[in-house]
Amino acid sequence: MPLAKAPFAPPAAHSTQRTASGICFDFNLGCRITLPAGDWHVKLTDLDTGNVLYETHIGAGAVTSAKKYYVRFGIEIHDRAHAGMRPVVSHRYDAAGQPVLIQFPVGTLGDIVGWFPYAVKFQRQHHCRLTCAMSAKLIPLFENAYPEIEFIEPDAVRPGRYYATYNIGLFFDDPAGDWQPCDFRHTGLHRTAAFILGVDPAETPPLLALDDERRPVDERYVCIATQSTTQCKYWNNPEGWREIIAFLKAHGYRVVCIDQKAVHGHGIVWNHIPHGAEDETGEQPLTERARWLRHADFFVGLSSGLSWLAWAAGTPVVLISGFSSASNEFSTPARVINYHACNSCWNDPRVRFDHTDFLWCPRHAGTPRQFECTRLITAAQVKQAIQRLPVFTALLQTSPAADEKD
Repeated sequence: MPLAKAPFAPPAAHSTQRTASGICFDFNLGCRITLPAGDWHVKLTDLDTGNVLYETHIGAGAVTSAKKYYVRFGIEIHDRAHAGMRPVVSHRYDAAGQPVLIQFPVGTLGDIVGWFPYAVKFQRQHHCRLTCAMSAKLIPLFENAYPEIEFIEPDAVRPGRYYATYNIGLFFDDPAGDWQPCDFRHTGLHRTAAFILGVDPAETPPLLALDDERRPVDERYVCIATQSTTQCKYWNNPEGWREIIAFLKAHGYRVVCIDQKAVHGHGIVWNHIPHGAEDETGEQPLTERARWLRHADFFVGLSSGLSWLAWAAGTPVVLISGFSSASNEFSTPARVINYHACNSCWNDPRVRFDHTDFLWCPRHAGTPRQFECTRLITAAQVKQAIQRLPVFTALLQTSPAADEKD
């Protein structure tokens, strides 16, 4: 059986910044120093806190920091073989004008949409020459909007190019905090990238530059997406989608489902496109999904990728989720959660999400309470969230007769 492919390209085998003394260093996954034969005194500091992180005497060998996220490192190396311990390297992290790599995992949409704006903040804060490695499916969403950033696929990474490298991901098993300074379950899904990169965690949706900005249909419409990667993310109320689609159509909307798959599930559990929705599912470019979202009055979905894409497209989002806390996703006044039910297991560091278990429910699996977090979210709650949207309020004011259909 072939070995599983690593989620990120590894750093170069040798540090990329060479000094006249033959000592090499870089910041590709932490501070890395390679020392030739000699008698060296090495000290690493955090320039922002003043803390000495590591100090040692060493001959030929290597020193690598434990922390792999952004730290403004200071490096001081002295030659102990000379009287007075002659300083041979004194370097303060400075990425201005330097090539920097930020790597995003392949196989996820919402995470990248939420994380990428913090890479933009990093580039603007440090004035570096930034390269972002991500799935080829996502690059067309961003590259024309950010000409100052180089976008490449993971297989195109040449690690020897870079002064610094940072990997953005969900690090479940990081008790020492080596890959993230704050557990993502506490910071929120998208803001974890801000802490890894050391930038302002205030959320900002990314810009999308679409090749085709035309409205896909003339009539007013709403987009929905009902599928996800695991059953706990679904709206498990058996009547929920049917009631909401009927409610929207009664108010004159076309309801368009833009999921990738019309049917999705595992084993004996399968989820189908809801009755009454128009079927725009299928293998379409994400830019086409974004076009549908950009012109929709609003979007109704789950804690999944298309909700994040709708947020990026500037579309009001009604987000239905019970397995995640409201702080996990981007801010929206139309967030729907039922606090009377078990909720927010995703953000509980005491339980470990298992992406291989489609029916993962860490607290109530195999009991009548399984998936109650969304099963007990009612259609009435979702309707109330929709009715709070300014675009829906404006619709009622222009066609008051429609309100009588509710």
